[in-house]
Amino acid sequence: MVLLLLTLALVPLSVLVHRALGRDTGFFAAVALTGIGVATLPWLSTLLDGGVLEEHLPWIPTVDVGLSLRLDGLGMVFLLLILFIGALVMAYSARYFSVKKKTSDYYLWMLMFVFAMSGMVIADDLILLFVFWEFTTLCSFFLINRSGDKAPAPAQRTLLITAAGGLGLLTAVLLIIVETGTTSMSQALTHSAWTENTTFTSVVAVLIAFAAFTKSAQFPFHLWLPDAMVAPAPVSAYLHAAAMVKAGIYLLLRFSPVFEESTLWQVLLISAGLTTALMGALFALQRHDIKEIMAYSTVSQLGFLVAVIGIGTPTALVAATIHVVAHALFKSALFMMVGIIEHEAHSRDIRRLNGLSKTMRISLVITLISSLSMAGVPPLLGFVSKEHLLAGFLSADMPAVLTWTLTLMAVLAAIGTFAYCGRIVLGAFTSYTGAGSKDEHHEPIDPTTAHEAPASFYLPALLPAVAGLVLGFIPFVFDGLITRAGEDAQTGTYEAEFALWHGFNTELMLSAVIVLGGLLVVAMRARLDDLIPRRILPFTGVQVVESMRLGSINFGRRVGDITRTDMHGVHLAAPGILLAGLFIAGMVAAPVVGDFDPGHTRMTDWVLIALLVCFLAGTVATENRAAAVVLAGGAGFVVAAWYFALGAVDVGMTQLLVEILTVVVLVLVLRKLPKRFHKVTRTRRGISIAVALAFGVMAFAATFALTGRRGQAPIAEWYLENTYEETGALNVVNSILVDFRALDTFGELTVLGVAGFAILALLNSSFATSDNEPPASRQWSGTPLDHAGDNTTAMRSVFNWMAPFIVLLSLILLLRGHYESGGGFIAALVAGGFFALRYLVAPSDTSVKLRFDYALVIVGGIITGAAIGFAGYLEGSYLRPVVIAEGLPMPWGSDAGFSLTTALIFDVGIYLAVIGAVLVALDRLGQAQRYPAELLKAHRRAHGTSEAELSTVKAPAGYHADPGDLPFEVQADESWPGVHTENDPRGVNDR
Repeated sequence: MVLLLLTLALVPLSVLVHRALGRDTGFFAAVALTGIGVATLPWLSTLLDGGVLEEHLPWIPTVDVGLSLRLDGLGMVFLLLILFIGALVMAYSARYFSVKKKTSDYYLWMLMFVFAMSGMVIADDLILLFVFWEFTTLCSFFLINRSGDKAPAPAQRTLLITAAGGLGLLTAVLLIIVETGTTSMSQALTHSAWTENTTFTSVVAVLIAFAAFTKSAQFPFHLWLPDAMVAPAPVSAYLHAAAMVKAGIYLLLRFSPVFEESTLWQVLLISAGLTTALMGALFALQRHDIKEIMAYSTVSQLGFLVAVIGIGTPTALVAATIHVVAHALFKSALFMMVGIIEHEAHSRDIRRLNGLSKTMRISLVITLISSLSMAGVPPLLGFVSKEHLLAGFLSADMPAVLTWTLTLMAVLAAIGTFAYCGRIVLGAFTSYTGAGSKDEHHEPIDPTTAHEAPASFYLPALLPAVAGLVLGFIPFVFDGLITRAGEDAQTGTYEAEFALWHGFNTELMLSAVIVLGGLLVVAMRARLDDLIPRRILPFTGVQVVESMRLGSINFGRRVGDITRTDMHGVHLAAPGILLAGLFIAGMVAAPVVGDFDPGHTRMTDWVLIALLVCFLAGTVATENRAAAVVLAGGAGFVVAAWYFALGAVDVGMTQLLVEILTVVVLVLVLRKLPKRFHKVTRTRRGISIAVALAFGVMAFAATFALTGRRGQAPIAEWYLENTYEETGALNVVNSILVDFRALDTFGELTVLGVAGFAILALLNSSFATSDNEPPASRQWSGTPLDHAGDNTTAMRSVFNWMAPFIVLLSLILLLRGHYESGGGFIAALVAGGFFALRYLVAPSDTSVKLRFDYALVIVGGIITGAAIGFAGYLEGSYLRPVVIAEGLPMPWGSDAGFSLTTALIFDVGIYLAVIGAVLVALDRLGQAQRYPAELLKAHRRAHGTSEAELSTVKAPAGYHADPGDLPFEVQADESWPGVHTENDPRGVNDR
């Protein structure tokens, strides 16, 4: 738990450190990750003895949600790679980026990725596993997307592919939880459901394989990894070679025990893995960009890993685990060397790189050692891991013919590995003589212009390369840990014995064939390079995905066109069908629940219904928009009165306040709409009346039949009997919102905040209009709405003395919500009424413009609600209410004592978020809409611009300014928020 928190703490800490160190923050991050990695080494003794490290931090115990962590041998292998390779890449980054390059967000997302990967490999909760899995996807997206103008498209494609796999993992996780009855991964993997329900096992196997294939770039999802090479070398070295792509491998190894008897699992992994290994090798031999070659080599190596995991024998799973280690070492070093070569030679094209072996000898040595390890040449660790991969293929529990067929396919892919390793080394450091070498567009560089990188730059790449060389002589140091990891990835046991020399055996003979075949291909590289086709198919994987992406967008647009209309019938069809269904259900249920009788209605009900009918009839009959708003508001007030009559005071107050604010917002909207509704034909009016009456009858009948006469539910009785004892609250409704169901309310609070920002974005975009047609709002000219100063004199006088009482009422309602009618939502609506009145009485929008950022009010409310939840965590559950002080006198005269709890602070969060959302609508709608294109044209016409030239005048995109910002002299009118110009031939001021 501490390890996870430390990796998370590095994220904000790196931002602070970056202000002082700049790009050298990489050294700080490297030291920190190394320290954390070293601190984990003592755990090895427990793991090697067969133990595991487990911790559980309950979060919301009532729904069995918690932070469950479990570290075993398999998790430890990946955790060490994440931390130590991460440390090397961080140190490398400190010299890869220039001093002037902005890197604060780079370190933030890289360290966030370290946190996400660390959490994923030690998570023992299935939901937690999925959350961290998706977190790595997001981090990868942002790291790619920040990499320049060409990065957004590859970042989007990568996100789409890997996020699709995430949905597959989510589906698998939910199926496992439902079938096994637990969210604990360790318990779920030992459940009997895997053997008892073969259908469940097969479905989950496909979903897990799909998720892993997308993350580990397996055919046909391989294309995102080379596409993501627009990211800088450090990102490629860590995410796309040593960490992110290994997430899929980790998932396959983790779930391997439950699928070892599944033929479907074997077929999927072996076929996809070997296809990917062969295809990746071929594509690497096609490319001239050494970073692209590296990308396809990664795809190929991951294919080896997936295929051998599919074999599923103890030998194969141990081989996959040791190759994960070897691959992380040589591939991270190679990707870092690509960055150094590009940095020093200013090119990655092997057709241009020329003679770098003379000027970059250390870089040559590092690249050579790492490439030999990837090629599987002794005495490097890559040779040891490759021999075990071959042993894994030979250990397949299959007919001999099939076993040898698969093994020979792996040998062929390994020869391709040797060939593209030679292509990397010889292509980067010697003269290229293959296809395109004489092309004038690829003129070789002058090797004397390149020089060796400083030691601080190449050292992070040198260390993993040397480690791969040294560990090749002493691979037995991995025996214990890899054996332990292999046991966690299988149901059987296998004692790993790694050595550089196992005697003359089949694997050694196959290794010799690979080396000889590889040397032959390298020797004939120029001739073969001319023969290898650069395009096998008329399309690429990237083009396919991009076509699918654009096709889905176009399809979505066409689906949207169905309802992107002003025709009411189209919009009302769906709710109409739903309402008809409810009506039919109500009619079926009506004989059971009862009929009209005096016990179900009162005289006041009929009076209120009559009033409601009057208001609604007036609303639909009037042709004046202002009258319609007033009448609709009156209908809402009648509904509020009905709630009060029924004793639902909280709901009635909410309805009343919402109606008030709705009317205010609608009035502000009216300023931008025509004065009257458009004319309709009698036929259309008659149809509309008939449809409206039908809807009303069906809604009334369904509501009457299905609700309200069943007595009190058991849960309602429980709340009434236990709320005060459990929470000290007398207002049951408010207590349900902020005590019992605080998590639901917090979710709604967050949604409200998002809605506020959506309103802000919508209104901002609407204010950027530059239409040349006269706005409809001009039709209000000459009406009372056009004279704000005269129209609000009386209201201003009332507001001046009412304002303090409104604010005080708002605070009282906030404080007393636990005991009497009130609460954060109602109190915020009252405060919203204060701001609404403040806007309505102002003579102009500029005089009432907010001096603070109301968006921060929304954020502050959400943060307040989230932060106070941690106080409840001290009592055992997040968001549980905690008593701060009790027995306090209640200022409004209630007999119950006042208890100050964290629920009140949570209510403050609701209060702030609601006020912020109200302010968004009021402030943006309350601003006078400017028409910059009209104003610019008037100015230019006054200075002799011709009509032809004026037709091309447009305001800048998004231009919206106060009068003082306009490009000519203006002055504000104190009584009306318009503008004056000295020469106003078109009457701009009148508009």
